[in-house]
Amino acid sequence: MSTEQPQRPRSPWHAGERALQHNAGVAERMGELGSRIIRDQIIEQHRAFYPRLPFVVLGTVDPEGDVWATLRDDEPGFMQAVDPYRLHLQLPRDASDPADRGMDDGQAIGLLGIDLLTRRRNRLNGTLKRSDDHSFDISVEQSYGNCPRYIQQRQLGIRSDSRPATAQWMEPLDTDARDLISSADSFFVASYIDDTPSGRQVDVSHRGGKPGFLRLDENGTLTIPDFAGNMFFNTLGNFVLNPKAGLVFVDFTTGNLLQMTGDVELILDSVTPSTFEGAERLWRFSPRRIVRRSNALALRWSTTPDPTQ
Repeated sequence: MSTEQPQRPRSPWHAGERALQHNAGVAERMGELGSRIIRDQIIEQHRAFYPRLPFVVLGTVDPEGDVWATLRDDEPGFMQAVDPYRLHLQLPRDASDPADRGMDDGQAIGLLGIDLLTRRRNRLNGTLKRSDDHSFDISVEQSYGNCPRYIQQRQLGIRSDSRPATAQWMEPLDTDARDLISSADSFFVASYIDDTPSGRQVDVSHRGGKPGFLRLDENGTLTIPDFAGNMFFNTLGNFVLNPKAGLVFVDFTTGNLLQMTGDVELILDSVTPSTFEGAERLWRFSPRRIVRRSNALALRWSTTPDPTQ
């Protein structure tokens, strides 16, 4: 009779994620769930989901080590799962986008596919494989779904005439940028670490709440609540090990993007209802580089009231 013990699947959680799961008292439960939730391939329902999307959220790291979040759009079908281990994206290079400098062959990349009407979202990270300037593949390292909580439901509207995006770098935030942030009900955030078994790992995710759910100080610092969620701590776990973030805010009526990269401070204690209602922890973001890209997206959305929010 064999006395060998069956090998447990390798945990997908890195040290930063495990630290926050332990802090929240869910480390044992997430240790059991991790290998069942996070896969090294794109499951069939996700392979059918990506080709239906008219835009994608991407996270990359530039040569200076700064992380950026961005959105790219095209006609549905620009994303196709070649097989369970590769996602193909038919997207050209864009010199106006600071995230594009992190889209060379062999670089790590994070991806979020999200449908704002159905509030469905799937995340993926891996390595970019590029042979030309018009498309690339992502070799999958991790792939998994997320719940629809905190996503503002939106109806996709018109597609505007295609015009080249124009980039306006700024320091500090101007009035229009401050207004967009202060009234936002959502944004996207990219983060990364370098000490996984496979090397660099980039993540990009959605953050949302009621309009004005984050606080913008006079000096341009953003204080952002972290509400109850799935306890994965992918983003905040990255911050534990590497306190850098890239944020992108979308003007859904104009297609403009406000992109920022900067530094993060995690606040795990002293969070009370008087500071941010419903927040379990906070993080502060101090931007170092800021760019507004007008006409970055051809898509336009309108808000759809959601009684479940």
